[in-house]
Amino acid sequence: MLDIKFVRENPDLVKENIKKKFQDAKLPMVDEVLELDAKNRAAITEASDLRARKNALSKANGPLFGKLKKAEGEEKAAIQAQIDANMAAVKADDERLAELETLEEDYAKRIHSLMLNIPNIIDPSVPIGPDDSCNVEVQRFGEPVVPPYEIPYHTDIMERFNGVDMDAAGRVSGNGFYYLMGDIARLHSAVLAYARDFMINKGFIYCIPPFMIHGNVVEGVMSQTDMDAMMYKIEGEDLYLIGTSEHSMIGKFIDQIIPEASLPQTLTSYSPCFRKEKGAHGIEERGVYRIHQFEKQEMIVVCKPEDSMAWYEKMWRFSVELFRSMGIPVRQLECCSGDLADLKVKSCDIEAWSPRQQKYFEVCSCSNLGDAQARRLKMRVKGADGKTYLPHTLNNTVVAPPRMLIAFLENHLQADGSVTIPEVLRPYMGGIEILIPKK
Repeated sequence: MLDIKFVRENPDLVKENIKKKFQDAKLPMVDEVLELDAKNRAAITEASDLRARKNALSKANGPLFGKLKKAEGEEKAAIQAQIDANMAAVKADDERLAELETLEEDYAKRIHSLMLNIPNIIDPSVPIGPDDSCNVEVQRFGEPVVPPYEIPYHTDIMERFNGVDMDAAGRVSGNGFYYLMGDIARLHSAVLAYARDFMINKGFIYCIPPFMIHGNVVEGVMSQTDMDAMMYKIEGEDLYLIGTSEHSMIGKFIDQIIPEASLPQTLTSYSPCFRKEKGAHGIEERGVYRIHQFEKQEMIVVCKPEDSMAWYEKMWRFSVELFRSMGIPVRQLECCSGDLADLKVKSCDIEAWSPRQQKYFEVCSCSNLGDAQARRLKMRVKGADGKTYLPHTLNNTVVAPPRMLIAFLENHLQADGSVTIPEVLRPYMGGIEILIPKK
């Protein structure tokens, strides 16, 4: 969310940013916000003037009451008339103040609602385009290989190890759920454990957060559009299931003043994730690619504004290093303006190579959100000079199996149907070097 002062002073820049994000339908919001802001400031000014006059009138009545006790006749009547006039003016001011306070509250709510929908200012380096078809490949890491033998669909590979049961999950929970079994379930947990230790070794603090959050935290960490498309609401309670642990990890700092000396806050968190995944369809959406429940290791950073771009670079490179350590080729894809969520300043995806599809697909998403989440959540940093300012927040996927398992199984599948285990994962797999199919 932008600062209202910034919008007031830079309306053309805000509108140009909306156009760059191909959200022209939101352009009238800027003028509406400015009109409401002008009315709100006028109401605040009038209310302030009325309070000053009310205090002056009340103060003036003090000496008059003293004079009233000593006065007689016409003088007493004149003093009483002045007192009555002052009190009538105070009453009138009280009535107008009540009206103005109601107006201020109404204006503030309407401004806040509109501001939640005006997108954050994107970084100048972001490529301009209407949707993900305009995302730009920046660089590749590792050589993508297409083996001379067939790579089956990922659930077919898993079934050879008796490692997945989609039918039972459908009976128990419906579409978009799964049972992972045996070696495949163990591999899933091994990847998460390795990712956890990988980030701890990078200096991040490990955390297991709450898996449900209040509505004001949801509003603080994501846009209304994203919330409607993703979040599951707990009926009858002010609680939502998290779509990613970033939600509760950033929410941890709501209404907090953070000592500057404690920055950067670098945290890595494990959680299950729950998503509606509205609109998911097609052959690549079945299996365990787009699902309603999965587990993930996440990284988040809260830092000084001047440090956020340096952290952005570090964070996506951590993902590259992690995947390459497991022998999976990846590429970095810069997200274009139209593919950025409204709170994001800059974002990139790390995509893994799929030998079966002979293309890359998303496995990590790294984002710099500037001070948008901090402003919404009222997070502040207290500097050495005693003044407070808004920090920047960033997040990135460390690893999100079971989607990551698709890339892993395809890239490590051998011609005989076995799956090799890279050296970094073997301690988490009881020393196993290769998985042998059951059928």
